[in-house]
Amino acid sequence: MKLLTVVIPCYNSQDYMRYCIESLLPGGDDVELLIVNDGSSDRTANIADEYARRYPTIVKAIHQDNGGHGEAVNAGIRNATGLYLKVVDSDDWVDVRAYLKIVHTLRDLRSEDKAVDMVISNFVYEKEEVSYRKIMKYNHVLPEGKIFSWDEVKPFRKGQYLLMHSLIYRTQLLKDCGLELPKHTFYVDNLFVYVPLVHVKKMIYVNVDFYRYFIGREDQSVQESIMIKRIDQQLKVNKLMIEQVGMDSIPHPNLRRYMLGHLEIVTVVSAILLIRSGTAENLKKKKELWKFIKDTDNKLYRELKYGFMGRLIHLPGRVGRLISVGAYKITQRLVGFN
Repeated sequence: MKLLTVVIPCYNSQDYMRYCIESLLPGGDDVELLIVNDGSSDRTANIADEYARRYPTIVKAIHQDNGGHGEAVNAGIRNATGLYLKVVDSDDWVDVRAYLKIVHTLRDLRSEDKAVDMVISNFVYEKEEVSYRKIMKYNHVLPEGKIFSWDEVKPFRKGQYLLMHSLIYRTQLLKDCGLELPKHTFYVDNLFVYVPLVHVKKMIYVNVDFYRYFIGREDQSVQESIMIKRIDQQLKVNKLMIEQVGMDSIPHPNLRRYMLGHLEIVTVVSAILLIRSGTAENLKKKKELWKFIKDTDNKLYRELKYGFMGRLIHLPGRVGRLISVGAYKITQRLVGFN
């Protein structure tokens, strides 16, 4: 069995996928690279096949009709043979030295007959127009150099959260928990992180700046103007997070605290984008979102609405909306997204 499967979802990625793939090849035969061509119309399929021919023991090309990022990840999970699984988007890349340390850690775990459900590492926001690179680190909240449980996890700060870029899951855990990301939907990375978390018991944190998350393309899904255009998909993911993980079912208080904070971030982003759009239709959708939360889980509704961030986005009137948006802009700079 391979040690690690890396799933690389690709859609019309011919201009940048090579850099991503080349950064992952140093993992050698311990690693399986699944390049998932999600119905591309450019040379993505040809490039994927080229790497599969050149590195037949490492690279496999998977071709499918277009189903969106989530379906590409689903295909990767279905075809994965590695003990652990990582998703690396085709416009991102990994730091080679950090990567080799991750592989070494996984190799040690297997040789010692130890298994973890989740491996966490740091990621770096690579923004073209910004000289300072923000790094999402976890060394003040997670123990280093040992296997640990939720008992030992300290509270996450506001703006500090786990993304797909941070995580490597045990492959069988993803299969056993029945994770199925929706087709033709953006922002499903939140579901990839969120839904399996309730099944995680043992973790290890490797304090290296592993994943390089590129932000800067004009057509990128996290650009604010594009997120507003795709707000219905953001809302769909937001609601699925609430439907698929009931807060009362979360087995550990530290885990529940983290998951509540993560859900709060996603919900605040949804609400602020609806406010930012400035349309009466989207302000109505904001009310509908909060009604959905209340109808689904009244306790969760109270926790979200009457927490600090919830109060901020419910300030009344036009002035209240301006204050909410101002706070959101400050959060953008602190967190580094969009």
